[in-house]
Amino acid sequence: MNVAAFIARRIAFNRQRSFSRFIIRLAISATVISVGAMILTLGFTNGFQYAIGQKVFNLWGDISVQRLSGNRSTLAEGLPIEKNDTVLRALRANSEIKTIQAFATKNAVIRSSEGIECVLLKGVEKDYDFSNMESFLRNGRWLHFRDTTYSNEIVLSTYTANQLKVKPGDKVFIYFIQDTGPPRVRPVIVSGLFKTGIEDFDKFIAIGDLKLIRRLNDWKDDEIGGYEIFTRDYRKADTVNSLIYPQLPQSWVSRTTEETNPNIFEWLNLQNITIVIVLVIMIIVATLNLVTCLIILVLERTRMIGILKAIGAPNGAIQRIFLYQGGIITLFGLVLGNAFGLLVCWLQARYGLITLPEDAYFISKAVVKLEWWHLVLVNTGTFVICFLVLMIPTLVVRKIQPARAIQFR
Repeated sequence: MNVAAFIARRIAFNRQRSFSRFIIRLAISATVISVGAMILTLGFTNGFQYAIGQKVFNLWGDISVQRLSGNRSTLAEGLPIEKNDTVLRALRANSEIKTIQAFATKNAVIRSSEGIECVLLKGVEKDYDFSNMESFLRNGRWLHFRDTTYSNEIVLSTYTANQLKVKPGDKVFIYFIQDTGPPRVRPVIVSGLFKTGIEDFDKFIAIGDLKLIRRLNDWKDDEIGGYEIFTRDYRKADTVNSLIYPQLPQSWVSRTTEETNPNIFEWLNLQNITIVIVLVIMIIVATLNLVTCLIILVLERTRMIGILKAIGAPNGAIQRIFLYQGGIITLFGLVLGNAFGLLVCWLQARYGLITLPEDAYFISKAVVKLEWWHLVLVNTGTFVICFLVLMIPTLVVRKIQPARAIQFR
């Protein structure tokens, strides 16, 4: 029989009202709060990064292939390239690539009877997969394409539509700025409205037919602005990009969406600092709480320690009693903390209880994305650190003298 474990359990699960019982419950509660806070921090911060990143990826793909130029931004007019079947076959041979779609961009001015707005028209082809952008559509529908000529429809952001005071079904005029000569104008119908929640995109992006851009730029029928590549796992975009880059013609270049949108992703990466700070603070709080509570328990049980020493119990055995107590507190705190953190995450994922101002955070409600290794990190790290730190208060046991401890009141 493990005497140290038996005594520790009797103290920890004593149903009589006592100061020890109060201290143990207080320690467990503090551990629950610390562990729950760490899980929520990882879940919400990772979910925030994922949600914003997916909005950018859904609009521009994971990798873009374009003609080599000095401009690295997605919000810029691109140079033409000719479709290359050899390159397409090589790209499609990569098992990590899910979809390859042609696109082109063109600066334009949209005018209605109520106002004028500058946009970057993103032209897409008939086979463009709008399913990635379905969550952006707020009103109306996506483009309807024609077989012989370009579509006379356009999809505007809700911001642009509000500025122009138009709605789906309304006619607007789109003016295309030319390098030489007067602007070219075309009447188009607003077919739908979208909103990404990212201000830079909503203020400047409109979606139309690539054939219209090709016609206005006097491009050939096989010329496009570039390709959007969607990978099967966005986290492998850098690896896929490094593999496809050598397969491209010398005048072409491939870049990940993180490279072409550095401001957004650098801002998102700053959230990792928040995660580290919160984890460190919560672990410190949990360990200091356990150390303090265990010191109080040792002092509160001074007479018991004296009696055990008087009957010949070694210091190591008595120390193990309080180590077991610390372990019980930590384990209960971890179990209940995990339950609390996972419950809040589930409620948020299911019901979206926590809302956010979309203008400031790019999303209308907090998103939760918790990985399995997050739980392993929190639980293993907390238990190991707490157990090691718990060795400190048990050293008090060695300083207690039996004769004086038995008289202790």
